[in-house]
Amino acid sequence: MASSRLPILLALAFSSLSFVLSHSNMWFQDYFPPNMCPINAKANTFYGIMFDAGSTGTRIHIYTFVQKSPEDLPELEGEIFESVKPGLSAFADQPEKGAETVKRLLDMAIDAVPPHLWKKTPVVLKATAGLRLLSEEKAQALLLEVKEVFEESPFLVPEDSVSIMDGSYEGILAWITVNFLTGRQLSGQNQHTVGTLDLGGASTQITFLPQFEETLKETPGDFLTSFEMFNSTYKLYTHSYLGFGLKAARLATLGALNMAAVDGQMFRSSCLPKQLEAEWHFGGVKYRYGGNKEGETGFKPCYLEVLKVVKGKLHQPDEIRGSSFYAFSYYYDRAVDTNLIDYEQGGVLEVKDFERKAKEVCDNMERYKSASPFLCMDLTYITALLKEGFGFRDNTLLQLTKKVNNIETSWTLGATFHLLQSLGITY
Repeated sequence: MASSRLPILLALAFSSLSFVLSHSNMWFQDYFPPNMCPINAKANTFYGIMFDAGSTGTRIHIYTFVQKSPEDLPELEGEIFESVKPGLSAFADQPEKGAETVKRLLDMAIDAVPPHLWKKTPVVLKATAGLRLLSEEKAQALLLEVKEVFEESPFLVPEDSVSIMDGSYEGILAWITVNFLTGRQLSGQNQHTVGTLDLGGASTQITFLPQFEETLKETPGDFLTSFEMFNSTYKLYTHSYLGFGLKAARLATLGALNMAAVDGQMFRSSCLPKQLEAEWHFGGVKYRYGGNKEGETGFKPCYLEVLKVVKGKLHQPDEIRGSSFYAFSYYYDRAVDTNLIDYEQGGVLEVKDFERKAKEVCDNMERYKSASPFLCMDLTYITALLKEGFGFRDNTLLQLTKKVNNIETSWTLGATFHLLQSLGITY
């Protein structure tokens, strides 16, 4: 658990925060009911357990909060974080086994939370893109098994404790969390914020606060979300692209995305080593893949393949070309894998750094035999996604980080705080 205590301005923000999705008329209060705070003058220590069930893994966040009085803002005492692989979607045909991976993580929370607070500590799982790609029947079977695990635990299980989360909601909470953790100014007239980019296995999200009226006018209505905070109205640009996560992009590049039957079929790409032939499991399906034995390999032919996946498929707001963004998940992981940044410290990169490294890896695949066989394809896809998909410039700055002040930069922090407020666990 992190030792440093981080004052949480999220309390003030989220207590007055109301989201309105302009494209769906969906009120975020439907996710989290209005705050019902008990009157209590004593110091209050409380916990929240949030599961992030992604396409490539399931992650648990155990947060500890302290609030000394109703007049004081809660402080985040720390976080315990752990993850397991593969994600729930890999157990599409074995939902009981999928729920068992959740139970193993939940056992950590039993050890971390004091027994006298178990019944006051809510546990929630929100699944993201991995389960969105499954059939409704298989996804619900997995969620039902997880719900049974929760109900057998000693923790507080809210009514909607297990669900699939809307991608835009994911992006919004991540953006708010990052801007608060980094101490950005979100009140008053001068709103200095950073955008966020998240690259998961099945989907990718982009969220930022537009500064120009032209951006608002030229953006499709379903990419804009309004909310109120600090007595000001904000309109965020946010969108989740399902099927454009790193692993879904691998399938698209191979021509295997949404294939009904793939048994025995070999999918080949110039982004893979020539002599490679292997199997890959994703989303409960086994794929056979390999390199082009007779054709070209390397960055140029690989880029042409990947370009077909993103070209003309994503909206490109002009404003982002000169902006700076925080980038997470597979952006971070692939930068670490190729020594572009330090694993612990992260770092700042320009978009062109990903392209430079993609060329180096793709044109020298033999040198990277010990790495993932998809390393060339992944780096090339990230390059194409940033440049040709979103429309970033070569010199656009990306801050890559996993934690800020020892706290995971995840939507889960914002979601947890909202949950605690809605249940009346905070003052």
